[in-house]
Amino acid sequence: MNSCIESSYRKSLQRVAPAEQVCDPDENYKLYPTFPVPAGAVHVGFDALAEQLCSARCVRIDGYVGVLWPEFRNRLTAALARQKRSATWIDIQQALRSTAEIERLVAPSLGGDDPLFGTKHFGQLRDFFAPELLAALKPTDEQKLTILYGAGAGLVAWPGPLVYVDVPKNELQYRSRAGVVCNLGAAGSPPSAQQQYKRFYFVDWPVLNRHKQALLPHVDWFVDEQLPERPTFITGVELRGALQRMSHNVFRARPWFEAGPWGGQRLKAHIPQLPQTEPNYAWSFELITPENGIALGDGAHQCEVSFDWLMFAHADAVLGPHVDRFGVDFPIRFDFLDTFSGGNLSVQCHPRPEYALAQFGEPFTQDETYYIIDCEPSAEAYLGFRAEVDPAQFRDALEQSYREGTPVDVPRFVNTVPARRHELLLIPSGTIHCSGKDILVLEISATPYIFTFKMYDWLRLGLDGRPRPLNIQRAFDNLDFSRQGAEVARQLISRPETIAAGSDWRLVHLPTHAEHFYDVHRLEFATQVDVRTEGSPHVLMLVEGERVAVETAAGMTAHYNFLETFVVPAAADSYRITNVGNTTAKVVKAFLKPVT
Repeated sequence: MNSCIESSYRKSLQRVAPAEQVCDPDENYKLYPTFPVPAGAVHVGFDALAEQLCSARCVRIDGYVGVLWPEFRNRLTAALARQKRSATWIDIQQALRSTAEIERLVAPSLGGDDPLFGTKHFGQLRDFFAPELLAALKPTDEQKLTILYGAGAGLVAWPGPLVYVDVPKNELQYRSRAGVVCNLGAAGSPPSAQQQYKRFYFVDWPVLNRHKQALLPHVDWFVDEQLPERPTFITGVELRGALQRMSHNVFRARPWFEAGPWGGQRLKAHIPQLPQTEPNYAWSFELITPENGIALGDGAHQCEVSFDWLMFAHADAVLGPHVDRFGVDFPIRFDFLDTFSGGNLSVQCHPRPEYALAQFGEPFTQDETYYIIDCEPSAEAYLGFRAEVDPAQFRDALEQSYREGTPVDVPRFVNTVPARRHELLLIPSGTIHCSGKDILVLEISATPYIFTFKMYDWLRLGLDGRPRPLNIQRAFDNLDFSRQGAEVARQLISRPETIAAGSDWRLVHLPTHAEHFYDVHRLEFATQVDVRTEGSPHVLMLVEGERVAVETAAGMTAHYNFLETFVVPAAADSYRITNVGNTTAKVVKAFLKPVT
């Protein structure tokens, strides 16, 4: 895609995922992994979509926040004209409540003046609309095609095809940064991207996800709109069939990456397909399911669907007995933190469970671990407090730094531990921590991912040239000062134990903290290992070695390279991992602790 066209609707140096399926077996890291669907299942372009819709009398085109509706309408109108079909378009937004009513509806979820945090909105999309205005929406002419379009079109019970238009959440954020999208039901100029994201996270996404879940059984056509001039799409039947197969097999989500003020150069070097003009890659969204998508590939083209659809369709198969606790939320997160030739992360902690629920509406909190993929010999991580730390003195030092811009002597208060390859550091909620420089961390965590309470950020600015928000009060509402001195080694550094072994393999347990609801194993093998899911989804990564093949009991085989994340749902029951590289393979596996 032409970069100047991209810049008109998105602000990012990173490329849009292509419509064509990328099939390069020599890539050492796949940016665009796909899950297989039958040949010819993925359709491309507005002419192909118009051909499917032109014989209908009524069409409802629903979709997610961030879809570029004017462009979509104009292009589909032109494509219908080439089919000798004209259409009357009705925008569902005309049935919205007033802007003032919607602002009153969402205000309790937006956290007031807090720049980052709000509370999950538990309402329904229908609440945003005036019932009498929805009821008044009727097709205009029985002889003419009428198209009702926009987020919420599926709320109206018209006959005819139902189309759902989605946009990946990384693309939504690039569009937000370009100032071309609005929040759900919002009017006027969009706020800053940071304010817009806060409302996306706490209001728009929860509301629209509930709506998507209700529509899933009824969608006739699913459209991936991340290429606005050349969308790809798939039938609802094929989508639901792919989700059913996925729920019993192995798959990989599409990763995406973000630069940051402390970011490093290791991922940039390992993945040369990433734009090298970015200053660094601090974070990866390897598997952060509220924002990841899964691409369906038919061998020629690909169509990306959000991870949400899989959970809406088959949470019971993906999670097994854990569905009773987590519902449609996938609970495990994998992401990279790269500080090679970068800097320290901010000194931070995460909310206790009761705080996360009361303050943010999150049913579980951001309990984390750091798995050290690689590091320089002198690298350190900050973890827990020094022995006999004085909380008041620490608070005073942080507050003075915030007021006066003076440095904090962090090692005076915060414990440091040497970083060692393949070691697991445990970071239950309330634990003060941060990765030091020159480390590549695989963060194995609970899924919540934005609830970082920064206390000190080394006096640096964000990439936008502005100070990054600090949350000293929220941090002190959650810090556990008992995790200090000798307790750090006892509580916060995992002690590996070999729990099974064979002639050329062993299974290593890296125990997590009692507060973590997930556990970690490492599979080390020369040839192959057989694994049972035992009622839990498994999230895995090849952390040493070159390449593995994964074969499920359902008969699917897929290959994964060094540092690629993949998922095996609970319903897969069993799978085999074969080492197809030339060195011993080490695969980290995270899974949910047994239901008691």
